[in-house]
Amino acid sequence: MNINKPAPVVYLVDDEFSVRDSLRLLIESTGQTVSSFESAEAFLKSYDNKEPGCLLLDIRMPSMNGLELQEELLKRKISIPIIFLSGHAGIPDSAKAFRSGAVDFLEKPFDNEILLERIEEAIKKDIASRNLSNERLLIQNRLDALTLREHEVLSLVVCGYSNKEIAKMLGISNRTVEAHRARIMEKMQAESLADLIVMARHSEVLSSN
Repeated sequence: MNINKPAPVVYLVDDEFSVRDSLRLLIESTGQTVSSFESAEAFLKSYDNKEPGCLLLDIRMPSMNGLELQEELLKRKISIPIIFLSGHAGIPDSAKAFRSGAVDFLEKPFDNEILLERIEEAIKKDIASRNLSNERLLIQNRLDALTLREHEVLSLVVCGYSNKEIAKMLGISNRTVEAHRARIMEKMQAESLADLIVMARHSEVLSSN
C-alpha cells in the first residue's frame, strides 16, 4: 500500500511584502511549495510540524524578531532548519543564530542560486532527521513490547555474551535463553543478530545501560 508522504514546504517569514513576493516567485519556480508570513506570530499560529521543510527567516522584524522566533521554536521543541536572511546584521547576531542551530545566515542581497542550494540542503537535512526520528520511534515501540526478562536477555546479547553465559548470569537454562532470543527476534522484527544489535544500540533504553 502506497502512503503519500507530506510534500516539503519552504516557510518564509519577512515583514516586507516585496521581499516575500520576490522570494516566493523565485522558490516556486523550482517546484517547491512556499508558505509566507508577514510576522513571526503569524507563522507560529499556522505552522504544521507534520510537514518537512525549512524556514527562511528575516532577522530584523517588528514585534518578535528572527532570533526571538528561533528561541521560541526551541522552547516549543520544534526542530526545523532555519536559514536567516539579513540586510544589516552583525557578527553577534549571526553567531547567536548559529549557536542556536541555524543552518545558514545569508546577507541581503544574496545570490539566488546559493539561496536555492541552501534551501535544497536544508530540506534534505530535515527529511533525514525526520526519518531517523521515525526509525527510533518504531524501534522503541518494539522494545516496549518486550518483557522485563526479554530486556535483560537483549541487553546481554548486545554486550556479546553467549547463550551459555547469559543462562549462568540469569540463573536460567540454555533452552530458556534460546526461547527468549527467538521471541526477541520476532518482536523486534530482526532478520539477523547483527540487525538486532543495530536496532538495540539505536535505542536510548539500551544505550543508557
